Amino acid sequence: MDLNHAYYLVHVVEKQGFSAAARTLGIPKSRISRQVKTLEETLGTRLLNRDSRHMSLTEAGEAYYRHAKMALDCMVAAEAAVRKDKNALEGAVTLSCSVGVAQFALSRILPRFLAENPRVVLRLQASNDFADMIGDGIDLAIRGHVKLLPDSGLIQRRITDVPWHLFGSPGIAQQIGAGASPTDLDGQPGLALGWRPGGGSWSLQGPGESTASVPFAARIRSDDMVSLKEAAAAGLGVVALPAYVCAADVAAGRLSRLLPDWTAGLPEISLLMHERRGNPPQVDAFAAFLRRELPDVMDGGGNG
Repeated sequence: MDLNHAYYLVHVVEKQGFSAAARTLGIPKSRISRQVKTLEETLGTRLLNRDSRHMSLTEAGEAYYRHAKMALDCMVAAEAAVRKDKNALEGAVTLSCSVGVAQFALSRILPRFLAENPRVVLRLQASNDFADMIGDGIDLAIRGHVKLLPDSGLIQRRITDVPWHLFGSPGIAQQIGAGASPTDLDGQPGLALGWRPGGGSWSLQGPGESTASVPFAARIRSDDMVSLKEAAAAGLGVVALPAYVCAADVAAGRLSRLLPDWTAGLPEISLLMHERRGNPPQVDAFAAFLRRELPDVMDGGGNG
């Protein structure tokens, strides 16, 4: 096995094209193309479907890429294990998470990790759509979920539970009253997370395991939590968001928590990683850092 061939193929897949891989590696595109072609000829099968605009892995290519990535990661780990400076982490980590987690949680802790590890490069894919961890070359993913995640062959590590609360402007809080119940929200416009059209309702859990479902008409639908927070602070409606997302605004008096005896959900936050030995040291170190630091950021309370 020529690891150079595997190295070039993995870069083509992760950069989603020969041109992007060539720019990243700083070598001619023709060299990468020759290496991949030689690999396919050696294996006697096509690994990539490609035309002038699109590229995708064949079934054989998927299998080869998965194992080649493991082999290359093991080589990186082997090199790191014998470096003279064993305490210095070096290399790239690719992390996937939602936009909200990136904006309101990771932004508070990532600078510290990167400052402590100046030779680590972070690639952060922030999107509200789930990424293909294998196809996109992602090392770690932070996922929020209510039910168990499907068995995907990935290792799942629990980070914490995140309470969601209802928030509105101080004016709306005064309007519904301090001792309000879910029925007092009837007629209040809603601000919905998620841009796609459809019905809306708040599913609430209260004292003594009581539950309530409160339908609302959505005034705004958006994937952007910042826009929803600003709209809520302006008195445009009621929004359900993670407590840690709104903690600073509540402390500043821009937002008020509504129905303080009720929550709007308690999803679990998990860290997903590949089920394989020989993860690069920087990936394992970053995973441990996230599991250690994120619970304090996402505890739903203060700003520390």
